[in-house]
Amino acid sequence: MAFAIVGHRGAMAEAPENTVASFRVAEEAGVDELETDVRISSDGQLFMLHDATLDRVAAGPSGKDLGPVAELPWSKIGSVDVGAGERVPTLEQMYQATTRFVQLEIKDLAAIDGLAGFFPRHPAYAARTILTGFSAEAMTTVARKLPDIPRGIIVSRWTDAESHPGGYRKLIEETGSCRIHSGGEGLTAEIVRQLHDEGFPVHGWPTRTEDDLRHWLELGVDGTTSDDPRTVRRWLAEALR
Repeated sequence: MAFAIVGHRGAMAEAPENTVASFRVAEEAGVDELETDVRISSDGQLFMLHDATLDRVAAGPSGKDLGPVAELPWSKIGSVDVGAGERVPTLEQMYQATTRFVQLEIKDLAAIDGLAGFFPRHPAYAARTILTGFSAEAMTTVARKLPDIPRGIIVSRWTDAESHPGGYRKLIEETGSCRIHSGGEGLTAEIVRQLHDEGFPVHGWPTRTEDDLRHWLELGVDGTTSDDPRTVRRWLAEALR
């Protein structure tokens, strides 16, 4: 299987994160998958944003100190400049602007019911999506409400998976995950081989340096996530010569 390069929030090294511009740059750079984050507004609009507020990404003072986006209407969220004139896109706008497979990370459990209404109306979008998250509760809820969409549990370090009650196998079972997304701490080539033998692909994250990429390749993981997928693709081509 080819090693997958995943654009983290699009290509946030080249364009404002989680915007249509960032997703388009990532696709132009040749990503295999896109990673992005989904939240829901107070009036039920699904949209792409990592943080619980707009404070970090807002380009000007009018977008700051607005409070949690979960408490804001979409009209307010969608009006904020998040850099270079870009706006926060809705979930549908993200899918309309992209063609790649999408790792859709759930940042707010409240978004799950919205997704359960969205995907049955958009089966083509569902077909190129894996739902991901750090929260076992969120992934378990997704497994119940959206059982036909694949899921991938994310852990900051492999030791988090092993320390889950019942161990990593119980974590996979509870969440119905078909893929593991793991930070590097505690992850070894032996563990990756074991997971492969059990039928589970492994994505390592993040990749910030060429040494990071070499490490993932040595472990034998199936892909990695980067803020700068264009550079990582160049490093990969050089490493595989």
